[in-house]
Amino acid sequence: MFTKSAYSEDLSASYTMLSKQLDALLTGETNTIANLSNASALLNQFYDQINWVGFYLIDEGELVLGPFQGLPACVRIPLSRGVCGKVASLEETIIVPDVHAFPGHIACDAATQSEIVLPILKDGQLLGVLDIDSPMINRFTEQDGKGLELFVQVLVKHL
Repeated sequence: MFTKSAYSEDLSASYTMLSKQLDALLTGETNTIANLSNASALLNQFYDQINWVGFYLIDEGELVLGPFQGLPACVRIPLSRGVCGKVASLEETIIVPDVHAFPGHIACDAATQSEIVLPILKDGQLLGVLDIDSPMINRFTEQDGKGLELFVQVLVKHL
């Protein structure tokens, strides 16, 4: 597990190892819900200083809550709202150092201070987003973004 102060030059290697662990964990399983559940659990164990990690999946033109670790969350998010909706619309990773400065942020958990959200794309089609929240301001870095993009690439092979 990594705290912001424990980041090292070897963070890239840690994300590579995490992605290999995910691949091994999901190999042979074809159930999407089971695979997303294990992926969220693995990320919850990997990170320190987070308060929510999980998935929102596209369903009839909006994001609907999928497997997650953390407090109960918003169930439906329009593609026009919040960080998750913006990521789904743009299909690119967004790191939000301070959620209170993000226009239209949806506060599912008042403790959340920063957030990283990544699109999940398979064969050019948006399946949903990976959302990770932290009770710390400025918790996520560009290195986290790149490492999580690798994680999502591996995940998509199993969806």
